[in-house]
Amino acid sequence: MGNTILITGASSGIGKETAKLFQSKGWNVVATMRSPDKEQELTELDNVLVTRLDVTEDDSIKLAINEGIKEFGKIDALVNNAGYGAFGPLEASSKSRIERQFDTNVIGLLETTKALLSHFRENRSGVIVNISSGAGRIAMPLGTLYHGTKFAVEGLSESLQYELEPIGIQVKVVEPGVSATDFSGRSFDFANDEAIDEYQSIVQKMMVVLSNEAVQSQGSPPSVVADVIWEAVTDGTNTLRYAAGEDVKHFIAARNALSDEELFVAIKARLGLVSSG
Repeated sequence: MGNTILITGASSGIGKETAKLFQSKGWNVVATMRSPDKEQELTELDNVLVTRLDVTEDDSIKLAINEGIKEFGKIDALVNNAGYGAFGPLEASSKSRIERQFDTNVIGLLETTKALLSHFRENRSGVIVNISSGAGRIAMPLGTLYHGTKFAVEGLSESLQYELEPIGIQVKVVEPGVSATDFSGRSFDFANDEAIDEYQSIVQKMMVVLSNEAVQSQGSPPSVVADVIWEAVTDGTNTLRYAAGEDVKHFIAARNALSDEELFVAIKARLGLVSSG
């Protein structure tokens, strides 16, 4: 029968690359996405079930899990990969935009995890991999919403491992750095209010940093992150955090070495930001 992994957000990027890697290693894969009818590559692979799952819809979560268990008999691992990034000045963000960011990146992750826990408990085994980010360890300007969700993923994962480890369920956090995916395209949401002059200088500087061209030129391929996810699922250790990419290892080391004040000065200097006063 083999081992089975369920992956959210498998239509592109890290999720899709992870689905292909696990399939190539002999695993059954439940590759979930919001629009499975548009998927062409994964549907051609053996032992891959492509099905719909929207992490903001409880019914679709349950249906996808049930389909996976019906198809393969058991689910052994979950990769909570679905998510996107909302950026921009907080003052330019509506309440609905704030709710959508947290519903997708945090609430959806929790609901998907919760929906699988009874299955994992019955088997007294299972691995949960939550895709965080270097953005869950170090914050940049205009990322209040996105960083807030990734910091939340770090904290909830750390707490959750205490309650699940005694019953044989492992919790892992994978922290990609800059990844050469379409994150700054289809998975990127930037809000701005040009009428608020005070924010426009930092907006212009950050738009360059966050541009798709910048990401593509600096990022690691999603296969690098998929390899780290494979390690997290299969290494059999209680390691919680896995950095994915040399850039994020550097950033985390800098975060650990510097005080808050030193870090803020370094980031402002790198981005060309000038403090008032």
